[in-house]
Amino acid sequence: MSSNHHPATNETRLRVRYAETDQMGVVYHSNHLIWFEVGRVELMRQMGLSYRDMEREDGLFIAVVEVQCRYRAPVYYDEEVIVRTWLKTVRESVIRFSYELERANTGTVLAEGETTHIVTNSEMKVSVLPDKYLSVFRAATGK
Repeated sequence: MSSNHHPATNETRLRVRYAETDQMGVVYHSNHLIWFEVGRVELMRQMGLSYRDMEREDGLFIAVVEVQCRYRAPVYYDEEVIVRTWLKTVRESVIRFSYELERANTGTVLAEGETTHIVTNSEMKVSVLPDKYLSVFRAATGK
């Protein structure tokens, strides 16, 4: 899984907080999903989009319906992690993001993942992205 061939890729740096680790001193597995969300929000911000605006102005939500994460190496307290995020695919009602977590000082891949999202309205019914969003998402995939 590599972001090299994607026009829009975001890199967000995070420092592991003590509260994110478990009894073994390793980052608890579900925190990777929180980091995916951080990367996703920052990628959208980089593209000029905002979850908040989509929700407030257009009544649209991007609901997570599937998550995949492959853990490659442990992550420890106080390490700096790069969250690399890019759009994998976009259709009118489905968006897929890809992620790679990397140890900042060594380049070691820590985890790889994907999230699949369905666009819904405020009643949680599947909806279609308006052109003002769809065109930006499509441009970010290079398609």
